[in-house]
Parts: sequence; C-alpha cells; structure tokens
Amino acid sequence: MWQHFYRPITLAAALDLLQAHPTARPLAGGTDLVVEQERGVRPTDILIDLSALHELRYVRREGASLAIGALATHNDLIASADCVAAAFPLAQACLEIGAPPIRTRATLAGNLITASPANDTITPLLALDAELVLVAAGGERRLPLREFYLGVRRTALQPGELLREIRLPLLETGQRGIFCKLGLRRAQAIAVVNTAVVITTNADDRLRDVRITLGCVAPTIIRAAEAEQFLAGRTLTSDNCAEAGRLAAAAVSPIDDVRGSAAYRRAAVAAIVSDALNRLAAGSERAAWPQHPVLLETAHTAEPPQGSDQALPTVGAVVNGETVRFHTQHTLLDALREDAGLTGTKEGCAEGECGACTVWMDGKAVMACLVPAGQAAGAQITTIEGLAAQDTTEAGLHPLQAAFIANGAVQCGYCIPGMLMAGAQLLAEHPQPDLDQVRAALGGNICRCTGYRKIFDAVLAAAQQSSSTPQE
Repeated sequence: MWQHFYRPITLAAALDLLQAHPTARPLAGGTDLVVEQERGVRPTDILIDLSALHELRYVRREGASLAIGALATHNDLIASADCVAAAFPLAQACLEIGAPPIRTRATLAGNLITASPANDTITPLLALDAELVLVAAGGERRLPLREFYLGVRRTALQPGELLREIRLPLLETGQRGIFCKLGLRRAQAIAVVNTAVVITTNADDRLRDVRITLGCVAPTIIRAAEAEQFLAGRTLTSDNCAEAGRLAAAAVSPIDDVRGSAAYRRAAVAAIVSDALNRLAAGSERAAWPQHPVLLETAHTAEPPQGSDQALPTVGAVVNGETVRFHTQHTLLDALREDAGLTGTKEGCAEGECGACTVWMDGKAVMACLVPAGQAAGAQITTIEGLAAQDTTEAGLHPLQAAFIANGAVQCGYCIPGMLMAGAQLLAEHPQPDLDQVRAALGGNICRCTGYRKIFDAVLAAAQQSSSTPQE
C-alpha cells in the first residue's frame, strides 16, 4: 500500500508533483486504484490525490459537444440532462457500473485510465467518437479515444500526464444510440460482453452510418466493422439485425475466463448486437431508463478544499459530529476502525463487492474500503454509530433501524450496518421509494445468510411509517 499522500489544491501543483515523483499514481475516485494496490497491480508508494481540484468536476454542453471533467463521477453523468438526452449510451453505461455507492465516487476518467477491455464506459465512448484532453506541465494535447489504448491495461498516456477532460460530439437529429451489457448478476457485475451501437438514419429510415463497439472480446474495445458495413444503406429489419449480430460474432476472438467461455461469448455477441439493433428499430432503447435513478447522494455544501503541496501524514475529518484524525496510509475503513475506534463499520471483502463497510461521506453513500483516508480531509462522515442521531425514534433508533427489528430483517448481522447506511441514504434521497428503487439502492450490499425480502420490506415499511408520522 501507499506510504506518502499528497493532496494539491491546484492543477499546476498536481502536475509539478507528478513530474517530481515519476512513480506516483494520481488518485481521483479511487475505486479501481485501491483494489489494484491491494492486489499489487501497478503498486506505488506515493498517491497524488486530485479530489480537491473542484474545477475538474463538471459535465457541460459546449456548443455541439459534451465536455466532461476528470473528476466527474458516474452519478454526475447519470444526473446530467445533456448526457441523457444526447449521449444516451454513455448514461446507460454509467448506470451499469458497480452499484450506487461505487458510482458516487468512481470517475469516468478513472474508468478510462484503468484500460480494461471489460470497462463499460469505454465501449459507448468509442461509439460516440470521444476525444481526450491530456495535460502535463509542458502543455496539453488532444487524442482520439480510438488511439488511446495500446493493449490490455496499456494506454498512450505519457509520464507526467493527466487526463483532464473527455469530449464527445452530441447526438444530432437522426442519430440514436444504445448500450447493452450481459453480466452474471444485476449489480456489481463485470461484463461478460457489452456493446454500444450508434446509428444515423436518413429520412427513409435507411442507415447512413453505423458504429458498433464490443467489449470483453479482445485485448481492447473493438469495432464490428463487417457488421457496420453490412448495415450501411439498409433498414433495421429483424433479418438484418440478426445478420449483423452474426457478423459481429464472427469478427471477435474472445478468451475463456471465469465469467464465460469463448464460445459462450461469441454466441452472446450475436444475441446482444441483434437485440440492441432491434431495440433501436423499435425506438425502445430508453424504455428501461428509470425516471428517478437512485444516486445515494443528497445535496451537500462543499467546504473549501483542504490540501497541501507537502505529503500529509494525517488529515482531520468530522465523524458523527466529532473531529478525528486519520492516518493517510489507511483506507477510510481502516481509519474508522483503528484511528477512530468505530468498529460498527465492517470489513467483508475489502474490494467494494459486499457493501458491509458503507458509510456516508459528505452526503454520499460510499464504500469505506475503497476510500483512501486522506480523501476524507475536512469531510463530514456518518457511520452506523451516528445513524440514529440523523432521525431518531422514541426508542432512540433511526426509523430504518426500528423497521429492521420489526420486520425481522437481521440474521447474523454482519452485513446490516452497510444495509442500513445504504437504505437510510435512499430514504433521504427518495422518501417514498418503490421496490425497484430499493433493489437498486441495496444492489451493492451482499447478505450471505438469507434472501432479501425482509430487508426490502423493512425499507418500504420505514418509508411508509415516515409518510404516516405527523410533522411537527
């Protein structure tokens, strides 16, 4: 794990630090980086935290383009009306990344830099013809995303460079797109295969241009060129969609791994490409998009950034209303348990897979095992020990805690702190959630004891109880 933690408050200072420390790794959301450090992948002793560079967090329309800053999270893109309206495949992919407590922190830029052929957002960005703005102390350069990937987890990023911005042309009249993913479960699933399709049609519904990109079938995300050429000038009949799927499957050379065999992946490519095209033909690509996506974050007044050009051995945060100091060599999970003595937050997987360590940080549900403790500088943090203080019943419990007891939603109890923190954040964001929203909110939380029916019932009961309680 890392030993030295820097948190610059200007981009120029961050670039200087990268130049001075060639072995350092820049840190944005950290959801990939922390796991890599735990596994010894691209290890480093030095982290340069960019999270205080608030000017790099934006999603905005600039003329006919969408500009996305390096610190924009997947939630930022899901919540962006411009992204949903005119870069829809990207919004769909962002909603498929991990689970809500991952998406509150994971950045689009980080997903691109990790450079896995299974990373969901690369596929639509290639189909949308995205461009990267790379910056170093000596200046900026622009690079089409299609030229950025050199192999598995290998990019054209040069020493001392940062990805500052992602830019993509917004879809115009006559253009539509879709992202589809096959995973082994509904949330927290690495893709078996994924695809993005962007079509441009003429007035007679014939295809003027088609872009089909495929993930998890080669060392990098690829284009299905034969299928694209076949569709040019044709309409999206069911037979044409099926033939395009067959051509896409014939063009890939996937591998066998724990998520699927090569033969299964080829069959899946044929099916998923055909399905994506049929959905575009029917105009139903947006049918499953939720009217109110679950973000698990609520409005929070941002404090002025805290940081330094010098390495920070410790940082201060406010936890459950009290000021504490964390060692920056820790994750937030370890800091809460060891530095603050708050053991209610549990370690299950230590890789962001189980949700047992979910806490609130500046109005967001986060998985504490994926947060470097130094990123909590100046943050407001709530753990399970402080949950009841947010909304207390007569019994001294949060309404959701009382509902878990009343509905028998607890078995061994190990996963329950994380379940409660995610569920309570959902209720803060959506006071009257439906069952689909409850399922989405708890998609990042695993219970090994039982099914989830009583847990879902408890969240819905707490919402019902809240709506029936007279307001003073």
